[in-house]
Amino acid sequence: MNLPKSSVLFMAACTGLIVANLYYCQPLIILIANEFNIPEGDAGRITYLTQAGYAIGLFFMVPLGDKLERKKQIMVTTFASVIGLAIAATAKSFLILQIASLLIGITSIVPQLILPLAASLSAPEQRGKVVGTIMSGLLVGILLSRTLSGFIGQLWGWRSMFWIAAGICLLIFFIIQKQFPYNKPVFHGSYGSLIKSLFSLIKEQPLLREATMINALCFAQFGAFWTTMVLLLSGAPFHFNSATIGMFGIVGASGALAAPLVGKMGDKGNSRIAVGYGCLMMLLSFVVFYFSGSSIIGMIVGIVCIDIGLQVVHISNQTRVYSILPEARNRMNTVYMSFSFLGTAAGSAFGLWLWNIGRWEAVTAGCAVLSLLSLVVYAMTYKKKVAVVE
Repeated sequence: MNLPKSSVLFMAACTGLIVANLYYCQPLIILIANEFNIPEGDAGRITYLTQAGYAIGLFFMVPLGDKLERKKQIMVTTFASVIGLAIAATAKSFLILQIASLLIGITSIVPQLILPLAASLSAPEQRGKVVGTIMSGLLVGILLSRTLSGFIGQLWGWRSMFWIAAGICLLIFFIIQKQFPYNKPVFHGSYGSLIKSLFSLIKEQPLLREATMINALCFAQFGAFWTTMVLLLSGAPFHFNSATIGMFGIVGASGALAAPLVGKMGDKGNSRIAVGYGCLMMLLSFVVFYFSGSSIIGMIVGIVCIDIGLQVVHISNQTRVYSILPEARNRMNTVYMSFSFLGTAAGSAFGLWLWNIGRWEAVTAGCAVLSLLSLVVYAMTYKKKVAVVE
């Protein structure tokens, strides 16, 4: 069947608005550090706790989409996200905020429930385009969330952003109740066998292993950059406030423009070639960043490169993963996205560690090494002809 264009666009909007929960905290690090009187590097911990929570939710909750009715699971998870955001908005200590950040991450997995739902409802020849369009919404949500958060934080304080996010998710909950289609589950075993099957998929599917390894390395670069960029721009020579820092999210949103084009490439069987080009673009971005520690123009050029590069890698790999084992799409997506966001969490922590060692130069050099590793994985698996199915 073919999903109506209006349904695809609505799914893309929901995906972007909910995934934004993971990134609102990034421009607010300085404001949070000031309120709780802690070092900025310590305040940055909420960024990787949120990403780690997302990885936990992906691994333990997304597989249930193959066993439970997906619409009901999406609604329950969205409402739980409202609760997590409200706890963050009312946190009286940094410890409570860290716990809330982990909960926000766990409950913000809805985009990864929507994507398999959309893929299962799409005709095979349209699947790449549909995934690309929804991924456009996801990337816009990721990047513009920083812009919105920066302005709200500067105007009304960081707590206001979490209250607004809770209201958005509550509104989405009621709209999903009215608009989303029902989708019958295809897995009838126990939850234990469902989780066990994840490890079987990792063992049996070389394409899944390759796509997951490359994606994890690329997401690690993305997490390290966006976490430490806040620290760079808030200090000398820039001294930008949270609103100005958030504006850089608009620049990054350019990557979303590439998503439908990449999806169409996937429909034509060119997904794996695009992965290689995306990895090269991400490496180029960190070369630019290394020499742009005091240049706004250089930062803008680098942000465009890293976001388009990540978009190309991610959508191409996701289209490839969705092309195998239709009956296990949620579980395939679980493996793929869990390790991707573990990469983001590890990358954020890695970036903060590098920042403490050698500031911006150390961060960009370390991320360039991760870029090279992704290309090594790509080259090694290419020789083995892993990607025989697209």
